[in-house]
Amino acid sequence: MTAHEIDYHIYGAEMQYVEIELDPEEAVVAEAGSFMMMDDGISMNTIFGDGSNQEKGILGKLFSAGKRILTGESLFMTSFLNTSAFGVRKVSFASPYPGKIIPIDLTEYRGKFICQKDAFLCAAKGVTVGIEFSKKLGRGLFGGEGFIMQKLEGDGMAFVNAGGTMARKELRPGETLRVDTGCIVGFTQDIDYDIEFVGGIKNTLFGGEGMFFATLKGPGIVYIQSLPFSRLAGRIIASLPRGGNSKGEGSILGSIGDLFDGDNNF
Repeated sequence: MTAHEIDYHIYGAEMQYVEIELDPEEAVVAEAGSFMMMDDGISMNTIFGDGSNQEKGILGKLFSAGKRILTGESLFMTSFLNTSAFGVRKVSFASPYPGKIIPIDLTEYRGKFICQKDAFLCAAKGVTVGIEFSKKLGRGLFGGEGFIMQKLEGDGMAFVNAGGTMARKELRPGETLRVDTGCIVGFTQDIDYDIEFVGGIKNTLFGGEGMFFATLKGPGIVYIQSLPFSRLAGRIIASLPRGGNSKGEGSILGSIGDLFDGDNNF
């Protein structure tokens, strides 16, 4: 194996975190800001990219970091290495929003898994976090994830986020699943991913579900999230007061009722 072999345990129900066990000289790489806690004896280092090209000189490091710019991520990741000579040490990483953490054993998926740009949480040192370009113009323009998605490659463990509740669907050859474009977490490399027009004037203009579905055609495995972070953020932003005036959601009397029920009081 080229990736470090790590053990793990996922805790929690809706606000999960993953605890990773590192033997001496084993390491894990994680997105900046996902760190939760660690035992004594683990050293933390900021690295360019995913660390897969750290031994290939400055060009390798720049190439690895450049891939992360294209996927909208930070230039840097954080590496956690067990430098202790006294056995196993543990480090934990938390999901940034309510939902599930999905363990991905890349050896079960022939060494490659494709996911949305902000799904990756952490992985064993040696797993490559790269970019997957869409070869279809329509999918890139209207697919919700754009022309670029992330691909995780290697033979180690990786962990991705899913907002809300996660659904795992195993599609048979030729079987098609239609999904809201923002609800895709990731899928195996044999899945044929495209977009489809919803159809119908009323559906398009007044349906409230967008103009396009994502279509996922088997064979392969697909992970779907019930609450994409973009949808959650949109609802929060829509409920914020504008110009000092709230939407009056706290009372059936609207903004007048807010004066009596404790919301937005003087």
